[in-house]
Amino acid sequence: MNWSISKSISFSKSLSVVTSVENHLLAASGLNLELIDVNGDAVWKRDMPFRVHAAEFHEGYIGILSGHGYYVIQAHNGELLSDGRSTPGGFSDLMPRPGGGWVISDRKGQIHIFDERGKGIRRLESGSIRRFVGWFDREHLLWQDGEGHLRCARLANQDLQRVIEERIWSWVSRLYDGRCLLLSADGSLWEGVPHPYGWDELIKVDNRSIEPMDCCKTGDGWWILSVDGSLVNLSGNDAEEPQDEEIRSIHHGDGLINIGQDRMVTWKRSGLLKFWNAPHLVTKQNEMIQKMAMDARISADWEERRKVFDRAREAEDQGRLSLALDLYKSLGRDIDVQRITVRMRGQYETN
Repeated sequence: MNWSISKSISFSKSLSVVTSVENHLLAASGLNLELIDVNGDAVWKRDMPFRVHAAEFHEGYIGILSGHGYYVIQAHNGELLSDGRSTPGGFSDLMPRPGGGWVISDRKGQIHIFDERGKGIRRLESGSIRRFVGWFDREHLLWQDGEGHLRCARLANQDLQRVIEERIWSWVSRLYDGRCLLLSADGSLWEGVPHPYGWDELIKVDNRSIEPMDCCKTGDGWWILSVDGSLVNLSGNDAEEPQDEEIRSIHHGDGLINIGQDRMVTWKRSGLLKFWNAPHLVTKQNEMIQKMAMDARISADWEERRKVFDRAREAEDQGRLSLALDLYKSLGRDIDVQRITVRMRGQYETN
């Protein structure tokens, strides 16, 4: 058994951002920001002044890029903690900082450092940033620059940065457990374990010319959402393989995230969002459904048995012993059968 869709949600307005918030999901639809649980029920909703184009969760806070501004809200209730910060041209990407706080890139070649509640700390010159990749520790930040190189900066007093290698990458994922996926210029897919001065490991993992648009990592490895909307599992299991022909032909969406190790979410900008469950969750769900059905049948059986027992007691009280005997026999109540038999024998001997 393979991954399967457990639930779909359709939003009335187009989706711009979907991200995980622990075991919940944050969805930005139009100017609305909504936190929903895995059952699709809303935990809270709030409106934003501008359309959200990036969001990240970290230690109880959610960093938001909306319009030209940056906002921080509390994850448990959606409360806005500040009036926001803005910069000319707007921000392009944000990432939580280990230990608290945020780093945000702008469109003018600078990195902004904020504390966890959105208060600005300082800025540094970085050059063009295509996207943040991840952290090695609280000070060493890895990103992909505008040309496609991977750069590492030490965000300390001197703010040093360097290109970790001269190779140019077409696409780079975020770091997951110290690993990232990379697409080379020739179309091959690589998995690497970077460090501030190069690679601990860099291996080619696929030659199928998959062009990733998004990816996530679950308990069974890397999942890639390609630009054609297909889902591919690099462990060799294709997400569409267990489905019928109609499902296989579906364009799965424009974004992919994971919620823990055994749930994924694909979403389309048109407003359609789908929850995917891992095989063991599907099996567990089927077992729960079967148990509920069995419990319902047992409950119905016991209700019927109770009615028969009440009729037997009533017949016994009325002296209709033959009927009571038959009813007790149908219930398999041997003690009551013996008692009624002795009572009937006594009546016969008396007569």
